[in-house]
Amino acid sequence: MTTANRNNKTVKLAMYALLTALLIVLGYVNIPQPAGLSITFNMIPVAIAAIAMGVPGGAVIGGVFGLISFLQCFGLVGFSGMGAVLVGISPVLTFIQRFVSRVLVGVLAALVYKALSKKLNVYLSCVITGFSAAFFNTLLFMSSLVLLFGNTEYIQNMMAGRGVIAFIIASVGINAVVEMIVAAVVTGAIGAALKKAKLI
Repeated sequence: MTTANRNNKTVKLAMYALLTALLIVLGYVNIPQPAGLSITFNMIPVAIAAIAMGVPGGAVIGGVFGLISFLQCFGLVGFSGMGAVLVGISPVLTFIQRFVSRVLVGVLAALVYKALSKKLNVYLSCVITGFSAAFFNTLLFMSSLVLLFGNTEYIQNMMAGRGVIAFIIASVGINAVVEMIVAAVVTGAIGAALKKAKLI
């Protein structure tokens, strides 16, 4: 193994550790909203991993986010009231809904950045990647919630007779907007800094 390869591997390991630590901290930082959902900023580390380390990095850090989200159903690394109810209905389906959707978000964000970085400057590519990571998170989290738990009494009560689209919009309206804007701005700034440091 050459010195350059060792240095690259060390930088990636350090980045994985840093982003994992940041996700753990962010696990305790959320703004509760109605319907058991919260405004969170966990997609920012996932977007950064997708930008800096491509599909593998996005998938790994997305998986870490998903694992933390699943652990929150049991009151570990923060707490999710909705998650606690869902895990009581089906731990397996809750794991799929919380973990698999977040791995997919990391992969999709990496693909977005890869496509955009060939056409746009780094800052704009990072802004859009941060926005898309938050967008994909909302889309996949809510669609898998409805798909896997839509027939349960818990979700039916939350839907209160509304259609699926109306329920999703009512549930995540302000959450999604805030998360997407913050993820876009912060990811753009961090991406520009990573470019300046020659890490992307």
